[in-house]
Amino acid sequence: MNEHSNFSAGAAARRPAAAARPGASPHQDSLLRYLGAVTAASAQQAAQRTPARTAEPKKPAAEEPGVQPPEQQPQQPPGPGPLEVRDVMDVPAPSVPGQLRFPDIARVLSRERTGLVAVVDEEDRVMGVVSESDLLAKAAIAASGRRPALIGRARERRLHEKARGQTAEALMTSPAIAVYPGTPVAEAAWLAALSRLKRMPVTDHEGRLVGVVHRNALLQALLRDDDQIRWEIESQILAADFPAARGHVTVAVRDGVVDLSGRMAEADAKQLIVRIEDIDDVIDVRNRLTAA
Repeated sequence: MNEHSNFSAGAAARRPAAAARPGASPHQDSLLRYLGAVTAASAQQAAQRTPARTAEPKKPAAEEPGVQPPEQQPQQPPGPGPLEVRDVMDVPAPSVPGQLRFPDIARVLSRERTGLVAVVDEEDRVMGVVSESDLLAKAAIAASGRRPALIGRARERRLHEKARGQTAEALMTSPAIAVYPGTPVAEAAWLAALSRLKRMPVTDHEGRLVGVVHRNALLQALLRDDDQIRWEIESQILAADFPAARGHVTVAVRDGVVDLSGRMAEADAKQLIVRIEDIDDVIDVRNRLTAA
Protein backbone atom coordinates (compact mmCIF):
# COMPACT_ATOMS: atom_id res chain seq x y z
CA MET A 1 0.00 0.00 0.00
CA ASN A 2 1.17 3.55 -0.61
CA GLU A 3 1.85 6.25 1.98
CA HIS A 4 -1.40 8.08 1.21
CA SER A 5 -3.72 5.19 1.90
CA ASN A 6 -2.76 2.50 4.38
CA PHE A 7 -5.77 0.24 4.36
CA SER A 8 -6.38 -3.47 3.82
CA ALA A 9 -8.44 -4.79 0.96
CA GLY A 10 -8.92 -8.26 2.40
CA ALA A 11 -8.11 -11.23 0.25
CA ALA A 12 -11.28 -13.01 1.29
CA ALA A 13 -13.54 -10.18 0.13
CA ARG A 14 -16.05 -11.40 -2.40
CA ARG A 15 -17.99 -9.09 -4.62
CA PRO A 16 -21.79 -9.28 -4.96
CA ALA A 17 -23.09 -11.00 -8.07
CA ALA A 18 -22.71 -8.62 -10.99
CA ALA A 19 -25.59 -9.86 -13.12
CA ALA A 20 -27.84 -7.07 -14.25
CA ARG A 21 -31.08 -6.84 -12.34
CA PRO A 22 -34.42 -6.38 -14.09
CA GLY A 23 -35.01 -2.66 -14.47
CA ALA A 24 -31.48 -1.73 -13.38
CA SER A 25 -30.19 1.49 -14.91
CA PRO A 26 -26.86 1.69 -16.79
CA HIS A 27 -25.53 3.65 -13.80
CA GLN A 28 -26.45 0.82 -11.43
CA ASP A 29 -24.88 -1.76 -13.73
CA SER A 30 -21.69 0.30 -13.91
CA LEU A 31 -21.62 0.62 -10.14
CA LEU A 32 -21.96 -3.16 -9.73
CA ARG A 33 -19.14 -3.76 -12.19
CA TYR A 34 -17.02 -1.14 -10.42
CA LEU A 35 -17.44 -2.70 -6.99
CA GLY A 36 -16.88 -6.20 -8.34
CA ALA A 37 -13.77 -5.19 -10.25
CA VAL A 38 -12.30 -3.35 -7.27
CA THR A 39 -12.82 -6.32 -4.94
CA ALA A 40 -11.51 -8.85 -7.44
CA ALA A 41 -8.39 -6.85 -8.27
CA SER A 42 -7.62 -6.17 -4.62
CA ALA A 43 -8.14 -9.81 -3.64
CA GLN A 44 -5.86 -10.90 -6.48
CA GLN A 45 -3.13 -8.55 -5.27
CA ALA A 46 -3.49 -9.85 -1.72
CA ALA A 47 -3.21 -13.44 -2.98
CA GLN A 48 -0.05 -12.56 -4.86
CA ARG A 49 1.46 -11.17 -1.66
CA THR A 50 0.75 -14.44 0.23
CA PRO A 51 3.74 -16.85 0.14
CA ALA A 52 2.91 -19.99 -1.79
CA ARG A 53 2.84 -23.22 0.21
CA THR A 54 4.85 -26.20 -1.01
CA ALA A 55 2.56 -28.67 -2.68
CA GLU A 56 2.97 -32.33 -3.47
CA PRO A 57 4.20 -33.06 -6.99
CA LYS A 58 1.25 -33.34 -9.33
CA LYS A 59 0.83 -35.77 -12.19
CA PRO A 60 1.04 -34.31 -15.68
CA ALA A 61 -2.40 -33.26 -16.91
CA ALA A 62 -2.29 -35.84 -19.70
CA GLU A 63 -2.13 -38.69 -17.13
CA GLU A 64 -5.24 -37.58 -15.26
CA PRO A 65 -8.56 -38.94 -16.53
CA GLY A 66 -10.84 -36.43 -18.21
CA VAL A 67 -8.23 -33.65 -18.40
CA GLN A 68 -6.81 -32.44 -21.68
CA PRO A 69 -3.05 -32.19 -22.21
CA PRO A 70 -1.85 -28.59 -21.68
CA GLU A 71 -1.11 -28.07 -25.36
CA GLN A 72 -4.80 -28.62 -26.20
CA GLN A 73 -6.16 -26.12 -23.69
CA PRO A 74 -7.16 -22.73 -25.14
CA GLN A 75 -4.45 -20.18 -24.50
CA GLN A 76 -5.35 -17.20 -22.35
CA PRO A 77 -5.38 -13.97 -24.36
CA PRO A 78 -2.62 -11.62 -23.26
CA GLY A 79 -3.81 -9.00 -20.79
CA PRO A 80 -2.29 -5.66 -19.81
CA GLY A 81 0.15 -5.49 -16.91
CA PRO A 82 -0.86 -3.93 -13.60
CA LEU A 83 -1.98 -0.38 -14.26
CA GLU A 84 -1.04 2.61 -12.14
CA VAL A 85 -2.82 5.90 -11.58
CA ARG A 86 -0.40 7.61 -13.98
CA ASP A 87 -1.86 5.47 -16.79
CA VAL A 88 -5.42 6.73 -16.32
CA MET A 89 -5.15 10.21 -14.74
CA ASP A 90 -5.99 13.46 -16.53
CA VAL A 91 -3.40 16.21 -16.93
CA PRO A 92 -3.25 19.07 -16.38
CA ALA A 93 -5.51 19.18 -13.34
CA PRO A 94 -7.54 22.33 -12.61
CA SER A 95 -6.59 24.14 -9.41
CA VAL A 96 -7.21 27.42 -7.62
CA PRO A 97 -5.02 29.46 -5.26
CA GLY A 98 -6.02 29.63 -1.62
CA GLN A 99 -6.80 33.35 -1.86
CA LEU A 100 -9.33 32.99 -4.70
CA ARG A 101 -12.74 34.29 -3.62
CA PHE A 102 -16.08 32.47 -3.63
CA PRO A 103 -17.59 33.84 -6.91
CA ASP A 104 -14.37 33.14 -8.84
CA ILE A 105 -14.22 29.57 -7.52
CA ALA A 106 -17.72 29.00 -8.88
CA ARG A 107 -16.62 30.33 -12.27
CA VAL A 108 -13.63 27.94 -12.35
CA LEU A 109 -15.85 24.94 -11.55
CA SER A 110 -18.27 25.97 -14.30
CA ARG A 111 -15.53 26.62 -16.86
CA GLU A 112 -13.73 23.34 -16.15
CA ARG A 113 -17.03 21.42 -16.00
CA THR A 114 -15.99 19.67 -12.82
CA GLY A 115 -17.47 19.28 -9.36
CA LEU A 116 -14.19 19.51 -7.47
CA VAL A 117 -10.97 21.45 -7.77
CA ALA A 118 -7.70 21.30 -5.82
CA VAL A 119 -6.61 24.28 -3.71
CA VAL A 120 -2.85 24.85 -4.00
CA ASP A 121 -0.25 27.09 -2.36
CA GLU A 122 2.45 29.18 -4.07
CA GLU A 123 4.54 26.07 -4.76
CA ASP A 124 1.59 24.16 -6.25
CA ARG A 125 1.30 21.86 -3.20
CA VAL A 126 -2.23 20.64 -2.55
CA MET A 127 -3.70 22.13 0.64
CA GLY A 128 -7.21 20.77 0.19
CA VAL A 129 -10.11 20.57 -2.23
CA VAL A 130 -13.17 22.73 -2.73
CA SER A 131 -16.31 21.28 -4.29
CA GLU A 132 -19.72 22.28 -5.56
CA SER A 133 -21.13 21.01 -2.25
CA ASP A 134 -18.94 23.47 -0.33
CA LEU A 135 -20.17 26.35 -2.47
CA LEU A 136 -23.80 25.26 -2.32
CA ALA A 137 -23.67 25.01 1.47
CA LYS A 138 -22.29 28.54 1.70
CA ALA A 139 -24.90 29.89 -0.73
CA ALA A 140 -27.76 28.09 1.05
CA ILE A 141 -26.77 29.33 4.50
CA ALA A 142 -26.29 32.88 3.24
CA ALA A 143 -29.68 32.86 1.50
CA SER A 144 -31.60 31.37 4.44
CA GLY A 145 -30.00 33.51 7.10
CA ARG A 146 -30.23 30.53 9.44
CA ARG A 147 -27.94 30.49 12.44
CA PRO A 148 -26.83 27.42 14.35
CA ALA A 149 -28.30 26.86 17.81
CA LEU A 150 -26.06 27.54 20.77
CA ILE A 151 -26.44 23.90 21.69
CA GLY A 152 -26.59 21.96 18.47
CA ARG A 153 -24.90 19.30 16.46
CA ALA A 154 -21.17 19.78 16.10
CA ARG A 155 -21.32 19.09 12.36
CA GLU A 156 -23.89 21.84 11.82
CA ARG A 157 -21.85 24.33 13.80
CA ARG A 158 -18.72 23.47 11.81
CA LEU A 159 -20.66 23.84 8.55
CA HIS A 160 -21.87 27.31 9.49
CA GLU A 161 -18.40 28.34 10.63
CA LYS A 162 -16.88 27.12 7.40
CA ALA A 163 -19.57 28.78 5.29
CA ARG A 164 -18.56 32.18 6.64
CA GLY A 165 -15.32 31.87 4.68
CA GLN A 166 -14.84 33.93 1.54
CA THR A 167 -11.76 32.29 0.00
CA ALA A 168 -10.87 28.84 -1.30
CA GLU A 169 -8.60 28.22 1.69
CA ALA A 170 -11.42 28.99 4.12
CA LEU A 171 -14.02 26.92 2.24
CA MET A 172 -11.89 23.91 1.31
CA THR A 173 -11.96 20.42 2.81
CA SER A 174 -8.56 19.65 4.25
CA PRO A 175 -6.49 17.56 4.17
CA ALA A 176 -7.29 16.36 0.67
CA ILE A 177 -7.56 12.65 -0.06
CA ALA A 178 -4.99 12.21 -2.82
CA VAL A 179 -2.96 9.47 -4.51
CA TYR A 180 0.45 9.21 -6.16
CA PRO A 181 0.98 8.56 -9.88
CA GLY A 182 2.54 5.21 -8.99
CA THR A 183 -0.39 4.06 -6.87
CA PRO A 184 -1.87 0.81 -8.28
CA VAL A 185 -5.26 1.37 -9.86
CA ALA A 186 -6.86 -1.22 -7.54
CA GLU A 187 -5.71 0.66 -4.44
CA ALA A 188 -6.85 4.01 -5.82
CA ALA A 189 -10.22 2.49 -6.67
CA TRP A 190 -10.62 1.13 -3.13
CA LEU A 191 -9.79 4.56 -1.72
CA ALA A 192 -12.32 6.23 -4.02
CA ALA A 193 -14.99 3.69 -3.05
CA LEU A 194 -14.35 3.92 0.70
CA SER A 195 -14.22 7.73 0.59
CA ARG A 196 -17.21 8.03 -1.78
CA LEU A 197 -15.20 10.23 -4.12
CA LYS A 198 -15.82 10.68 -7.84
CA ARG A 199 -12.40 12.24 -8.41
CA MET A 200 -9.12 12.59 -6.51
CA PRO A 201 -6.08 14.85 -6.92
CA VAL A 202 -2.84 13.15 -7.92
CA THR A 203 0.32 14.52 -6.29
CA ASP A 204 4.02 13.81 -6.35
CA HIS A 205 5.85 12.85 -3.16
CA GLU A 206 6.32 16.52 -2.32
CA GLY A 207 2.58 17.08 -2.38
CA ARG A 208 2.59 19.04 -5.65
CA LEU A 209 -0.41 18.63 -7.95
CA VAL A 210 0.34 16.60 -11.09
CA GLY A 211 -3.10 15.44 -12.24
CA VAL A 212 -6.56 14.26 -11.30
CA VAL A 213 -8.05 10.77 -11.53
CA HIS A 214 -11.75 10.05 -12.04
CA ARG A 215 -13.64 7.07 -10.66
CA ASN A 216 -14.91 6.12 -14.13
CA ALA A 217 -11.32 5.93 -15.40
CA LEU A 218 -10.42 3.61 -12.52
CA LEU A 219 -13.43 1.44 -13.34
CA GLN A 220 -12.51 1.07 -17.00
CA ALA A 221 -8.93 0.20 -16.07
CA LEU A 222 -10.06 -2.56 -13.71
CA LEU A 223 -12.60 -4.23 -15.96
CA ARG A 224 -11.33 -7.16 -17.98
CA ASP A 225 -12.01 -7.00 -21.68
CA ASP A 226 -14.50 -9.27 -23.39
CA ASP A 227 -11.83 -11.65 -24.73
CA GLN A 228 -10.62 -12.37 -21.20
CA ILE A 229 -14.17 -13.16 -20.05
CA ARG A 230 -14.83 -15.42 -23.06
CA TRP A 231 -11.54 -17.27 -22.46
CA GLU A 232 -12.49 -17.95 -18.84
CA ILE A 233 -15.90 -19.33 -19.84
CA GLU A 234 -14.54 -21.55 -22.60
CA SER A 235 -11.42 -22.90 -20.89
CA GLN A 236 -12.19 -22.75 -17.18
CA ILE A 237 -15.88 -23.68 -17.20
CA LEU A 238 -16.98 -25.36 -20.42
CA ALA A 239 -13.81 -27.38 -21.08
CA ALA A 240 -13.29 -28.35 -17.45
CA ASP A 241 -16.82 -29.00 -16.20
CA PHE A 242 -18.98 -29.56 -19.28
CA PRO A 243 -16.72 -31.45 -21.72
CA ALA A 244 -19.70 -33.05 -23.50
CA ALA A 245 -20.88 -29.61 -24.59
CA ARG A 246 -17.63 -28.63 -26.27
CA GLY A 247 -18.20 -27.96 -29.93
CA HIS A 248 -21.95 -27.54 -29.36
CA VAL A 249 -21.97 -24.24 -27.40
CA THR A 250 -20.88 -20.88 -28.78
CA VAL A 251 -19.86 -18.09 -26.41
CA ALA A 252 -19.90 -14.43 -27.42
CA VAL A 253 -19.17 -11.50 -25.08
CA ARG A 254 -19.80 -7.83 -25.71
CA ASP A 255 -19.45 -5.09 -23.07
CA GLY A 256 -19.66 -7.68 -20.29
CA VAL A 257 -22.85 -9.28 -21.66
CA VAL A 258 -22.46 -13.00 -22.41
CA ASP A 259 -24.47 -14.53 -25.25
CA LEU A 260 -24.81 -18.33 -25.26
CA SER A 261 -26.08 -20.23 -28.28
CA GLY A 262 -26.08 -23.84 -29.44
CA ARG A 263 -27.26 -27.08 -27.85
CA MET A 264 -26.85 -28.32 -24.29
CA ALA A 265 -28.69 -30.47 -21.76
CA GLU A 266 -31.19 -28.33 -19.87
CA ALA A 267 -29.83 -29.20 -16.41
CA ASP A 268 -26.27 -28.45 -17.51
CA ALA A 269 -27.36 -25.18 -19.10
CA LYS A 270 -28.81 -23.96 -15.79
CA GLN A 271 -25.58 -24.79 -13.97
CA LEU A 272 -23.51 -23.15 -16.69
CA ILE A 273 -25.48 -19.89 -16.46
CA VAL A 274 -25.07 -19.78 -12.68
CA ARG A 275 -21.31 -20.29 -13.06
CA ILE A 276 -21.06 -17.54 -15.69
CA GLU A 277 -23.09 -15.07 -13.63
CA ASP A 278 -20.54 -15.51 -10.85
CA ILE A 279 -17.63 -14.37 -13.05
CA ASP A 280 -16.19 -10.97 -12.26
CA ASP A 281 -17.21 -8.26 -14.77
CA VAL A 282 -20.15 -10.22 -16.26
CA ILE A 283 -23.24 -8.04 -16.05
CA ASP A 284 -25.77 -10.23 -17.87
CA VAL A 285 -26.17 -13.65 -19.53
CA ARG A 286 -28.41 -14.10 -22.56
CA ASN A 287 -29.44 -17.72 -22.88
CA ARG A 288 -30.19 -18.81 -26.46
CA LEU A 289 -29.34 -22.48 -25.83
CA THR A 290 -31.71 -25.21 -26.96
CA ALA A 291 -32.09 -28.56 -25.20
CA ALA A 292 -29.77 -31.26 -26.53
